[in-house]
Amino acid sequence: MTQIVVLPVLLPLLGAGLCLVFGRSARAQRLISVVVLTTVVVTATTLLVRADRYGPQSVQIGGWGPDIGISLIADRLSALMLLVSTFVTLCVLLYSFGQGIVEYGRETPLSVFHPTFLVLSAGVSNAFLSADLFNLFVGFEVLLAASFVLITLGGTEARIRAGTIYVIVSLVSSAVFLVAISCVYAATGTVNFAELAGRIAELPPGVAQMLQLLLLTTFCIKAAVFPLSAWLPDSYPTAPAPVTAVFAGLLTKVGIYAIVRTQTLLFPGDGLRSLLLWASILTMVIGILGAVAQSDIKRILSFTLVSHIGYMLFGIAFASQLGLSGAIFYIAHHITVQTVLFLVAGLIEYRSGTTNLSRLGGLARSAPVLSVVFFIPAMNLAGIPPFSGFLGKVALGQAGIADGDWLAITTVAASILTSLLTLYAIAKVWNRAFWQPAPDADQEHDDEDDWSHGPLHGGGAVANSGGTLMTTMWQKVATKQRLPLAMGLPTALLVIFSVGLTVLAGPLFGITDRAAAELLERTPYITAVLGGSP
Repeated sequence: MTQIVVLPVLLPLLGAGLCLVFGRSARAQRLISVVVLTTVVVTATTLLVRADRYGPQSVQIGGWGPDIGISLIADRLSALMLLVSTFVTLCVLLYSFGQGIVEYGRETPLSVFHPTFLVLSAGVSNAFLSADLFNLFVGFEVLLAASFVLITLGGTEARIRAGTIYVIVSLVSSAVFLVAISCVYAATGTVNFAELAGRIAELPPGVAQMLQLLLLTTFCIKAAVFPLSAWLPDSYPTAPAPVTAVFAGLLTKVGIYAIVRTQTLLFPGDGLRSLLLWASILTMVIGILGAVAQSDIKRILSFTLVSHIGYMLFGIAFASQLGLSGAIFYIAHHITVQTVLFLVAGLIEYRSGTTNLSRLGGLARSAPVLSVVFFIPAMNLAGIPPFSGFLGKVALGQAGIADGDWLAITTVAASILTSLLTLYAIAKVWNRAFWQPAPDADQEHDDEDDWSHGPLHGGGAVANSGGTLMTTMWQKVATKQRLPLAMGLPTALLVIFSVGLTVLAGPLFGITDRAAAELLERTPYITAVLGGSP
């Protein structure tokens, strides 16, 4: 039964190959992608149930031992992350069908998109299930290679420019990661997590802390932790809506997952507590101040994405069961809510021709369903009761108050301030895009900077040779567009899923509590890797 641990990695890779074989058939590509990701969701659900009942599920690829082979393991943490991420990925894929039909035509195969999207899913799954540092590096590289293709889809100037920044930052972080792996291997003679858990404890404290800082720096770049987050707001908003959504929901969370795994398993305790708390405070506050200053929905969401990474660091820093449980809960919440908000931004762009607030208005009257689909996850992101965002923040706040010192209380205060400023930023979007009257398109002036993100994805925007869009004509057409069900239904499904996190918060907190206790105990994970699982 433990052999199913390999399926979330293997199936998307096989599906990617099949998509390439059927590259001339749009229907075949869509069918293959949906079947593969649906199977992975079922597999992830099975793994979570088994990990919660029987303990971590592990497999040694090829039957090799953990000292020389590849180990994959699903404990409560990795299985929960896998389930949430694959369900979100499936919904984004369904959304992309609608956008692809609108943009390219019903029978046009997206021969690059589907296999690349499945490879991205395989990389994310591999990163969550990896039981050694080098295989974790491979998972990162697989998902990054796929993301390089997805972020530059369409080949517009803005996307290539933003993609170049993203590629450079990713390559730098990968180089730092390789240096860290080399140092870890040189100091301990292994890269297997279970073996490292014992050997790092035997190192001189200075050497162990150097290795911890190297790994932490690598993962903070990938997770967009301040001050290593400047690349994200300029990279994500230029990509197509499904790509931006899956990036926002998953890629930074893989970095956060790696921080949780290494900090709890390899470097137990709170040796870098103060550093992580200060990083959490600065990430939350500076990120949300950046969001408040923006006038484009995608950029506002990109800065809130950076800001709310700070909440997850908040829980990790305390190295307590309550803090880790709150952080894990908040990761699951944020993957869902941030993804659905970027999908809604894509629907707004399709409906109105822009995501710039100065050119939006009247959507509450002209698109009431879209208004509801935005309002629910927006309030959830802001932490309004009784949504899961509020519950996660309360758990993290309780962990900070229980710790009790001045830095912990300062972090709690910063989290409250960030939540209020998030509400302000979301209220600004609601007021200007949905509540205020729609602007008169005939009186608007072209603003080339407003359209620097390249062609829109609504099927009809026209670009002249200089790259500027004929915005007035597009807005007149766009106001008559109806939202396609193929894009609206997956978005609504994710909204329902995000509300489900609130309704099922009790059982979910039960899982995250047990996951946190398992992380702190460490023995079940180490035993499963070195000795197998039931």
